[in-house]
Amino acid sequence: MKHKTLPPIVTAIALLMGMSAAPCARAADWPSRPIHFIVPFPAGSSSDIVARIIAQGLDKRLGQTIVVENRPGASGEIAYEVVAHAAPDGYTLGLLNTSFALLPSLAATLNFDPIKSFAPVSMLGASPFVLAGYPGFSAHTVRDVIALAKSAPGKRTFAEAGPATLANLAGLLFNKMAGIQITPVSYRGSEQEVPDLIAGRVDMAFVTIPPTLPLIEQGRVRAIAVTGAQRSPALPDVPTIAESGLPGYDAVLWQAINAPAGTPAPILARLTTETDALLRQPGTKNALAKVGVEAEPSTPQQLARRIAADIAKWHEVIVSAGIKSQ
Repeated sequence: MKHKTLPPIVTAIALLMGMSAAPCARAADWPSRPIHFIVPFPAGSSSDIVARIIAQGLDKRLGQTIVVENRPGASGEIAYEVVAHAAPDGYTLGLLNTSFALLPSLAATLNFDPIKSFAPVSMLGASPFVLAGYPGFSAHTVRDVIALAKSAPGKRTFAEAGPATLANLAGLLFNKMAGIQITPVSYRGSEQEVPDLIAGRVDMAFVTIPPTLPLIEQGRVRAIAVTGAQRSPALPDVPTIAESGLPGYDAVLWQAINAPAGTPAPILARLTTETDALLRQPGTKNALAKVGVEAEPSTPQQLARRIAADIAKWHEVIVSAGIKSQ
């Protein structure tokens, strides 16, 4: 199925919210056998760790084993396709993250519809990045960064893990909203980009908080701002980009649960209720915080709006940057 144009955001929200209007089924009879939880990233990845924290909590609440199945590849497309085409009986769930919202703009073709093929269940949490500079970098605030970039267009740099990664798009969104041009420098991973940031071979980087926190505390890199809508509990004294001169800026890696479209409404309702209760437990919050995820339960409607808004937001950034479909 080709995706040359995107549905208007209002239509997208309406479609996603309508997924819960599935044929009725007796939630009391479910679950009676193990549930398969499809994860689009490899074992040991942050998404996999989140999925296993949730699975271990939900299986106790539901009284059935939840089997985590890793189906990595194609930026999550393989796993999402498995969920889209699974029987809508409550025995297949999917973990999705922000990469899901990028696919309509980055994939030339998809074997599922990112709106119509799924029923949203709940948000799980979000992980902001921190915009960090090298110790001697002259910019100490977001306003400083913007002024510096405007004084020398294209001369300032930020490290990222490659085109169309979320760190790359976070930087491009920053450029777009600020009306500046900071040049991205691609690396294969943090093991290459962080040493160059510390050494000042790049000016800045959009990096995940947990592995960067010790470097910030040691003064080896400087935290300028975080990319979420709210301050991070891990860096409470570091302002958000939004409060530092770019209102509305928000770029986070979120995680959520969905199910195949057509999953009975009572099953979806119970899943949402149990997930909400699990995410409010201190033990779950602490386990997620250790991997940099802030627990964030939601209704299916709130998740639907988040997905639709991110599809539209990142589509605009991707098109503006001239990033081509693969």
